[in-house]
Amino acid sequence: MKTISLLLATFICLTPVAVLAQRADLPPEAQVVAILDNYPTVLAGGARITAAKAQDDMLRRGSHEVTIQGSYIRRTVDHEGGYDEFDTTIGRAFRLPGKASLDRKAGALGIEVAQNRAEDVRHQIALTLAGYWYDWLTADTLYRNDMETVTLLETSVQAVRRRRQLRDAADLDIDQASAALAQAKGQAATSLANREQARALLAATFPDLPLPAQPPILGVPELPQKPLAAMRDLVIERSHEIRAADREAQRLGVVSQRVYADRIADPTVGVRMFSERSGMERGAGLVVSMPFGGGYRRAAADQASAEANAARSELINVQRMVEATADTDLSNARARMDVWRNMADAAASALAAAARTQRGQMLGAIDLSDMLYARRQAHDAQRAEIEARAEAVRALTKLQIDSHSIWVTPGDS
Repeated sequence: MKTISLLLATFICLTPVAVLAQRADLPPEAQVVAILDNYPTVLAGGARITAAKAQDDMLRRGSHEVTIQGSYIRRTVDHEGGYDEFDTTIGRAFRLPGKASLDRKAGALGIEVAQNRAEDVRHQIALTLAGYWYDWLTADTLYRNDMETVTLLETSVQAVRRRRQLRDAADLDIDQASAALAQAKGQAATSLANREQARALLAATFPDLPLPAQPPILGVPELPQKPLAAMRDLVIERSHEIRAADREAQRLGVVSQRVYADRIADPTVGVRMFSERSGMERGAGLVVSMPFGGGYRRAAADQASAEANAARSELINVQRMVEATADTDLSNARARMDVWRNMADAAASALAAAARTQRGQMLGAIDLSDMLYARRQAHDAQRAEIEARAEAVRALTKLQIDSHSIWVTPGDS
């Protein structure tokens, strides 16, 4: 039986084994990386990085530009006649010392914020892909298991009908066997519907991911080379969410300093040239102007300071959330492995009991109802093992994704 062979294989893998970059029942890593890099929300994150770089360039250059102001006047003086007069002022505001360095620092931090947010979006899409993928594999494995049971029960029904023809079985036996077969077919139909639904969702969400006609076989959980506790630490160490929150808190702190510094406005320095009385009077000189800061600039500084404080509090919250995720990943991986081991033991025992019961029923030593009950127990135990196996695989895969151990961009881990 295929199921018995699969369960025997699971016991070989009950001890930790070294694995490659990723599991064999996942799509090729290079293919997944390309799909993630070209996912719409990830591309949007890349565009925001470009926008942040443009913002950085703007801050480095400053918003002050050369302005030209001029006027022309035609003046008429009694008993003298008319005169052409004009004046021109060319000026530019200059950032006071310290402001430019704060702008440059804020721009650089803004790029880091955008980069880390983009990577965090990519990370979330990777989790979605893994979840949808294993939904598909799990539903298919359950369907395969259900169809194996259907095949066994079809054989049992045929055997009971032959025995009925030989007057070695009653009509009640046929009814019991037929009912068990119909129930198994119904469950198989439900599993098939779940598989097709999972495939449709996966294909619609990731249309660039080529899907084979049949899903890969759901493998057994495999412990990674690194200790689970070490991978838990990597979840925190490599968290782009923490980095983004940290850089944003730093950026808003710099912005707060910049707004506070802007309470003293930047001066404008220029050159004024004029001509009066049709050129009889000409002149040139320096022009300096400087606004006096008031309540508006004080309020702006207070606002920026409050936003910086809020960002620092949000950073603490993000750190706690990521630590909670790391602890949950570790706990879930360990617990799901234990559950799967117990379910695998139970499924193997139930299968062995069902095989012995079927042999006894064929020899006439065990009633058909007892054989069908044993078969049903074995089927349910197999389904429980598949579901526990899938949950263990999901937990380990999530820990690998959260720790940036698989599906990462170059230089990310």
